[in-house]
Parts: sequence; C-alpha cells; structure tokens
Amino acid sequence: MSTAQQAWGKWGADDERGAVNAIGPEQVRRAVGLVRSGQIIALGQPMSPKAPVPKHRAPMQHFMDRDGGDYAAGAKRPGGFQFAEDTVVMPLQFATHVDALCHAWTDDKLYNGFPSIGTRSTTRATRCGIEKMGPIVSRGVLLDMVRATGGPLPIGGTVSRAMVESAAAHAGVAIDAGDVVLIRTGWIETKLADPGFYDGEPGIDLEAGQWLAERGVAAIGADNFAIEAIPFPEGQVFPVHQCVLRGYGVALIEGLMLEPLAKSGASEFLFMASPLPIVGGTGSPLAPVAVL
Repeated sequence: MSTAQQAWGKWGADDERGAVNAIGPEQVRRAVGLVRSGQIIALGQPMSPKAPVPKHRAPMQHFMDRDGGDYAAGAKRPGGFQFAEDTVVMPLQFATHVDALCHAWTDDKLYNGFPSIGTRSTTRATRCGIEKMGPIVSRGVLLDMVRATGGPLPIGGTVSRAMVESAAAHAGVAIDAGDVVLIRTGWIETKLADPGFYDGEPGIDLEAGQWLAERGVAAIGADNFAIEAIPFPEGQVFPVHQCVLRGYGVALIEGLMLEPLAKSGASEFLFMASPLPIVGGTGSPLAPVAVL
C-alpha cells in the first residue's frame, strides 16, 4: 500500500467515515472537560448571495416563498396568524463547509479504495457521502500561523511540518488522535472581500498534512478555501487533498473564521460541528463553534 493509502482498511473494508472514527467517548469527554468559562465562539462565515464562490460554482440563491408582501396582496390570515418561509439554493462546498470523503479522488478510486463510478448525477455519491460522516465533537487545537510569522501569509505561502510542530509546541499542546486541528493563516481576514480571493492562497504543504494525518487527527480546518497552498508545487495537483482526504480519510473543514478564536487566547477547546446529512452529498455547509 502506498503512502497515499495509509488508512485504507484501518476501520474496516466497508468504512466510509474515515478519521472521524478516531473520536470515541474518551475523546468527547476529554474535550468537554476543557470547557471553563462557557464562552461560545462562532467559527462560520455569514452565508448570503454576496458570499464569494470560485468561478466553477454557482452563487447562493435565496428566495422568499411567503412574506409580508403576500399578506399585503390579500393572502388569508386565519385568526390573524401570518408566517414567512424561504428557500435557499447553493453549492454544498460553500462558505464555511466540510468536504465529504467522496469529494476528491485519484485514478478512479475514493478513500478506502471505493470506485468513483458510484459518484454520478443520477445516483449522487453511493459511497463516502457526507451523510456517512456524522457529527464532529472533539478537542479543537488552534495553530496560529499569523502569530507565529508576525502577520497573514501571502498567496502560495507554505505552512510546513516544522511550522506546525513549532506552533503546537508554542501553544503547549500535543496533537493527539481524534483532534480537530485548525490552522489560522490570516487569509480570510484580509482577502474575503477581494475579487481575487480565489486566485491563490497560503496553506499547509504535503509533508505537514501527512504529519497531521499520521498523528490520527479527525479533521483539519483552516481559514482559507482549500486547506493547502495554491499555486501547487510544480507537477502536483491538490496533493494535500489526495493524501489527507483520499489516503487517510481526514475531514477537511474550509473557510473558517478564526480571528475571534485567536483573540481569545485559547489553544485548545471543545469543537462542535455537524454536517447536514444530505444523502450522497459531496460536502456540507457548517456553522462550527468553539466552546471555551
């Protein structure tokens, strides 16, 4: 088995959850034990039709199905009762979101060796869909590269394994199995409203991603749109996705808002997020929180 397939079979030949299997009752109890003040910090982006999307994705659409205008036009209001309803149409990889293990693959095989032929418009994802992932409740660890480097990282700025290890040591935490590791690059804080937001980004490199995966982390999140640095190294395409998502089954949480968490001074905390269980979905918007 190649290094890109290290976790295949680790949780059984039929496993479709990947590294979140490392989160058991012990990890949840440990995470809950970190709560001291009870402060809740939201880590998700506001979601609206104005939120940026890459060129190959449609923007969010938000429609009112019933509103005050209907009553102004004469809609019935039995007993004086009135209500509003709306509909949202959007990509599942939108704003703050988590990638399902079927989101990316190589050579026609998904995580755990499942064939990609099962991911089609007629069937959605028959293997490794987002509904298989389940809630993520575990210890969160913040690695603040903005603090470590003295400012936001530039386009293509690489977060190396050495930088990850150094940031963890500076925060006084050891990366353990089942952790959710969040990496702050400062990108979203300075570039979210920039028309060139999707032209490139800083992020972890392949060695850093594999090191985290080998520590047994359940998920890696970042305040950018692809976790890894773009442009890619010459001759490679999404190397971190291929290794970490496909090879190790580690969930990738993209588009996080980490500045408020960094300002709190917390390096470890209770992390909670639950994907929408959309059957056959390739990802899900998230509204994750850190509880201090």
